[in-house]
Amino acid sequence: MDILAFLSQLLQGGLGNLASYLAAHVLLCLVPAFYIAGAMTALIPKESVTRFLGRNTPKYISYPAAALAGSVLAVCSCTIVPLFAGIYKKGAGLGPAITFLFFAPAANILALVYTGGVIGADLAFARLFLSLAFGIGIGLIMALIFSRSDIAHDKATDAMFAGQSQKGMRRAALAFLLILVALLLSGTLKIGLLTDAYTQVTLPIPGVDRFQDFLYRLVPFDAAKGEEGVTAQGAILIGLLVLIGISSWKGMEHIHDGFSRWTWIALGLVALTLLTAALGMKPHAGGLDILFTGKFFGVLAALLVLGWLLRKRLSEDEQRDFLWESWRFVKQIFPLLIVGVFTVGVIRVLIKPEWIEALAGRNTLLGNLAGVIFGVFMYFPTLVEVPIAQMFLSLGMHRGPLLAYLMADPELSLQSILITATIIGRLKAWVYVFWVALFSTLAGLIYGSWIDGASLGLLALLLVIFLAALAGVLWWLSRRNQSRYAVQNASTD
Repeated sequence: MDILAFLSQLLQGGLGNLASYLAAHVLLCLVPAFYIAGAMTALIPKESVTRFLGRNTPKYISYPAAALAGSVLAVCSCTIVPLFAGIYKKGAGLGPAITFLFFAPAANILALVYTGGVIGADLAFARLFLSLAFGIGIGLIMALIFSRSDIAHDKATDAMFAGQSQKGMRRAALAFLLILVALLLSGTLKIGLLTDAYTQVTLPIPGVDRFQDFLYRLVPFDAAKGEEGVTAQGAILIGLLVLIGISSWKGMEHIHDGFSRWTWIALGLVALTLLTAALGMKPHAGGLDILFTGKFFGVLAALLVLGWLLRKRLSEDEQRDFLWESWRFVKQIFPLLIVGVFTVGVIRVLIKPEWIEALAGRNTLLGNLAGVIFGVFMYFPTLVEVPIAQMFLSLGMHRGPLLAYLMADPELSLQSILITATIIGRLKAWVYVFWVALFSTLAGLIYGSWIDGASLGLLALLLVIFLAALAGVLWWLSRRNQSRYAVQNASTD
């Protein structure tokens, strides 16, 4: 019986984590991200991507451009992966694409401002500086290690998009992509203009408060640990997600054969779901209060402009390509996201935060590794990691391991690792995980040593020596591999 109770607890943890994630975070973040990725693949000429992020673009242009592009997106590791997939498939070099993948969730503008306001400006500055240095460093390392694969990928994208026009991006397509980005930002930015409610109506629906209480009992949660329950609004959104999946399968799977009624039903359901997610809902004994927030009006305006551009300014081929690529990303990524989030929920039942707090009370190698591991297996959505970090700080976690956690948590969720592996391959994905874990641990040790009184100049010197030694080893390995390839090519000739 004890075993059955334990297994039931694990199952409840997995399903509860999955339900709360789908209800609270997929819609206004991930759904626009899928469409942005589809638009980038279908509408942006390869040359427009490779001009700034290509393998042959000067490094002093491509890597800062990748970091700059990521800095404006307040998204988590799951949401950034479809965008990473979009630019990588369209011809971005592996190195700049990896820098974009790393920097966007780790050190976007909103995360830095929030970190500075809640925990301290020193930690926010350390997060920015070390994320920028290590994000570019990891990108350079990945490009060097997998240089041959990067060349092959570049040739493959040349062949894949050979039939596309080589002219610049059409203005209508660019406007469509920018409005998609505006849709993402209007749904995710946590600023007063968007989160404030400007008017409300009350629907006299009986029993909504009891339904809300039932959901909280069905999916228990501890808000102090960053866990989120399923609200009545969340349950409605999960139901809409199921309808979107069914209608999209019927309307998008064979879209190149022509548009059908299901295609437009699916798009209509997507719009309805995003608008529902942007509303505020407060159940009470007298009914349900519907709060019209700035986020709702921003999402509504973006959807109206997108609908007009899609019908009036994009060609039928562009419409089909855009919808097909978006649906293809959903099929590739979403099932793995479901598996990953469920697994994380199970693991969160097994791992107790107290263990991490006990290990990370001092700035040691083990303490910083504990912060990194906690970031992987106790994943929290974007910005939620900041109040959780504040809780750890109050419970005695050292600020060094705290920074290691803040750098690893947005990067290395289990689900994002699984998804990234499907895009760039398992070997590249796990090599990327290794470098992120290493540099996050190193970042925590450096910052923690400074907090403990070490000289900033000495720490900077040691960091430069470490990076120089690492660069030297990688350069030597690259030269040796090039010599081997040259010998092999000569022998085959």
